[in-house]
Amino acid sequence: MIPPKPAPRPDKVSLWRYMRLFRQDILSAQPERLYRALMAEFRTPFFRSYLCNDPKLIDLVLKDRPADFPKSDRISEGLAPLLGNSVFLTNGAEWERQRRIIDPAFAGGRLRNTFPAMLLAAKAAAARLAAQAGREVEIEAETSHAAADVIFRTLFSIPIEHEVAAQVFDQFRAFQRQQPLLNLAAFVPLPRWMPRFHRRRTKAAATAIRALITRLTIERAAAIHAGTAPDDLATKIMTTPDPLTGVGFTPAEMVDQVAIFFLAGHETSASALAWALYLLATDPEVQERAAAEVSSMPENPDFSDISGLSFIHDIFRETLRLYPPVPMMVRENRCPVTLRGREVAAAAQIVLSPWHVQRHERLWDRPDAFDPGRWQTAEGRASARAAWFPFSAGPRVCTGAGFAMVEGPLILALLLRDLRFVAAGPAPVPVAHLTVRARDGIRLRIERRG
Repeated sequence: MIPPKPAPRPDKVSLWRYMRLFRQDILSAQPERLYRALMAEFRTPFFRSYLCNDPKLIDLVLKDRPADFPKSDRISEGLAPLLGNSVFLTNGAEWERQRRIIDPAFAGGRLRNTFPAMLLAAKAAAARLAAQAGREVEIEAETSHAAADVIFRTLFSIPIEHEVAAQVFDQFRAFQRQQPLLNLAAFVPLPRWMPRFHRRRTKAAATAIRALITRLTIERAAAIHAGTAPDDLATKIMTTPDPLTGVGFTPAEMVDQVAIFFLAGHETSASALAWALYLLATDPEVQERAAAEVSSMPENPDFSDISGLSFIHDIFRETLRLYPPVPMMVRENRCPVTLRGREVAAAAQIVLSPWHVQRHERLWDRPDAFDPGRWQTAEGRASARAAWFPFSAGPRVCTGAGFAMVEGPLILALLLRDLRFVAAGPAPVPVAHLTVRARDGIRLRIERRG
């Protein structure tokens, strides 16, 4: 089955046309040749950018010399109103300090401890969708609800129905649709004193979200002081000192981190789950095989039961290959470097694109096909080792990658155990806002299994 992908732009367009396309959707703003190229150079009046699809270059940037290729400030231009100084945007010593405090909360043992809260959210999602059996639904809205529920239950021990959680969820949905990954300031170098040209509604949504997160953080700090805080991710992070300095996050710093946890843990999972259900709905044979695997799962699975769902995991990996929630990553070289024989001056933008690498014609067999079976072949596994990095790689690999690889298969398993999904409406068109979503949503019909 060949699922949809955006139509590429013509190979040559004006800079103004390219900027407009990029602001609307970075996927359709790219030419078809990038699915074959190992490196490509793009020139603007203000900077050079190099798309690096060669796995050796990706390893160089992410694994071998990550300190020489920090995150580009151009990404923070668009996301700073929401994410502030979070671990997603920082570099150097500040990023290292933040990771030393955050990483213990997502270590293996702690991940097992979050599973009961994940399971409650997954069961709630299955019940909500079961209540809509026989109807056509917009599935992205449902997976957003489910992923947000997981985050609030694991982070603050509150369900999505909680007053503050519900408000954050509503505001974030507005922010997600309004905020492009890159704004004008990402293309044109502006002095720090100049406005960043954020849309008024986007700034208002970011302000509202941060105010609500501040309220949750202050309440949790008070509970920690009183000795009544639950043992969840927020408590773990807020009570973990930096092992080098003995100092933990201030409440203001914690607001920045919670914002990125919600973005990374909710928005990306919602995207992946929605595309996974669409792919299953358009391939009934794969869906029935997945449902058969789930049929042996206990009514109340535990952490170890999820690791046994090998085909469900392969479906989720294949979904992340075809529709990586974060389609592109941007780094900046601090010093001159030679890339594939080309001299690249310092301060160039180094673009690593999971979207193109994971659909690359030289790196994958039938790259545009939905084929979960490829993950059990020697060729497929070799391709994955070289050209699959939806969570980034190296020191800056997403700290919640393990979390996501439990959450996604768990929710899919509970949904497929009792429900069947059937494609309805027109084929969705992938676009990139904060993550890869469908331009007009994804409509599926829900049926109960006999």
